[in-house]
Amino acid sequence: MPQLFKRAGLSPAMVGAVLQNYLPVLIFLAVAAGFSVVLIVLGFVLGPRRPDAEKTSAYECGFEAFEDTRARFDVRYYLVAILFIVFDLEIAFLFPWAVSLEAIGGFGLLSMGVFLTVLVVGFVYEWKKGALEWD
Repeated sequence: MPQLFKRAGLSPAMVGAVLQNYLPVLIFLAVAAGFSVVLIVLGFVLGPRRPDAEKTSAYECGFEAFEDTRARFDVRYYLVAILFIVFDLEIAFLFPWAVSLEAIGGFGLLSMGVFLTVLVVGFVYEWKKGALEWD
């Protein structure tokens, strides 16, 4: 190992300094990993194991599964999921904008207005096309 450091151009003092700087991080990772393993083992050893038919049965919305799990979904399901993600991201953009509105001023208000207008136009388009209807 020391020859590897020599080939890399590192002196033993430099290697010692680097290891000394990273030693707290390595200790933290070791303690965290050890603590995690101890908690998992304690939960497994001390946890009650009383399985019955109800606990080990497959759960699907409160009733037994009635179709094959590999059934194809309608495309509209994915469309609604994508729309949900888009509007969820919109909310994620609105919170920081609302907090910093005083600092960004009129330009920030105008840019958010354009952003919301584009999203509303897209939503109205999807609504008019009937993409949100579950026939």
